Amino acid sequence: MADKRKRRRSELNPDGEAQLPFKSSLKPDSVILQILKEFSDCSTASSSSSSKTLDDLGLSSSCREVTDLSLSSVQSTIESLILKIARSILSGNGFAFDVPSRSAANQLYVPELDRIVLKDKTALRPYANISTVRKTTITTRILQLVHQLCLKNIHVTKRDLFYTDVKLFQDQTQSDSVLDDVSCILGCTRSSLNVIAAEKGVVVGRLIFSDNGDMIDCTKMGMGGKAIPPNIDRVGDMQSDALFILLVEKDAAYIRLAEDRFYNRFPCIIVTAKGQPDVATRLFLKKMKMELKLPVLALVDSDPYGLKILSVYGCGSKNMSYDSANLTTPDIKWLGIRPSDLDKYKIPEQCRLPMTEQDIKTGKDLLEEDFVKKNPGWVEELTLMVKTKQKAEIQALSSFGFQYLSEVYLPLKLQQKDWL
Repeated sequence: MADKRKRRRSELNPDGEAQLPFKSSLKPDSVILQILKEFSDCSTASSSSSSKTLDDLGLSSSCREVTDLSLSSVQSTIESLILKIARSILSGNGFAFDVPSRSAANQLYVPELDRIVLKDKTALRPYANISTVRKTTITTRILQLVHQLCLKNIHVTKRDLFYTDVKLFQDQTQSDSVLDDVSCILGCTRSSLNVIAAEKGVVVGRLIFSDNGDMIDCTKMGMGGKAIPPNIDRVGDMQSDALFILLVEKDAAYIRLAEDRFYNRFPCIIVTAKGQPDVATRLFLKKMKMELKLPVLALVDSDPYGLKILSVYGCGSKNMSYDSANLTTPDIKWLGIRPSDLDKYKIPEQCRLPMTEQDIKTGKDLLEEDFVKKNPGWVEELTLMVKTKQKAEIQALSSFGFQYLSEVYLPLKLQQKDWL
């Protein structure tokens, strides 16, 4: 009985509070800050070197990429396309759109660029065909609506666009998909079309930037942070004394770090898209990386979907591979939570969740992806996940205390440079 009391006392600190696991391994903050300073300096030096393009690799003729275009350029490109269609109809040939194929078979992972790109295969979308007539009509209608936006110089959301012709579109996924097709047809980024997604991502921490002329200090935005503007072209004058950018998968972890003001203890910028990354958050992250020359560390769930989310930020999504040059942030480090962390940090069994059959299939499919194979550390972690059939959320760390994430786990990760 006396031994039990002694053990319980040894697990308490002098203030009578439970001793957090591994907290004794932490070095003073000044030591960790020096490690981060060296890491940030190395990242700045590597970012200064020129990045390769498809032209440098000689792939520009076999792959397709879009660029940012001015409203006047988008408008004139649409008008030229419609004139071509009109001539085809008047000559008795009907009309068809030559649409770049966005299927998985027409995509290519380029190791030198570490991102997915779209190859140059196209498919005809004729109006005089029963299988494509409706989609051709939707494409024409989207082109008309985008032309109106160019004339009025206004932005609308994808939801607004859908509600302009609900009977034709039937479902927003259809108008959204054709909107991406239109970007490919015109050769411009989706943001060039003045169609935006609703605000989703947020940012907090050591960042000051201008939003349409208004200066925003992200250290003074409360724990909710600043919503990432949907019009990234209006964002500028980025200033920061941060040492790194912390990309967080979920809102819950973001709120914990924001409320604990983790960015003051270890100067950083914290960003989240609250799950699946949206275009605005991906553009904003890329802009910060390029302008501030800061390393990016990612905190995601230890499951196949966490790694998929990380890969979308880093290598691009297959759905928007045509715009991967603008939407991807190179060299994101996987900080946690990783499968090996579950045993390393002694995550309790009741906080580990069994992987479903779909989870295991997704994990095995990821192991076949070229962007995973390129990183041996990712392969090792993903193999361990599939083997143990266990997954865990970031919130599993809360079993050691609500602030364990910000007080022990992340500082120790940074101290040990434990990222992939």
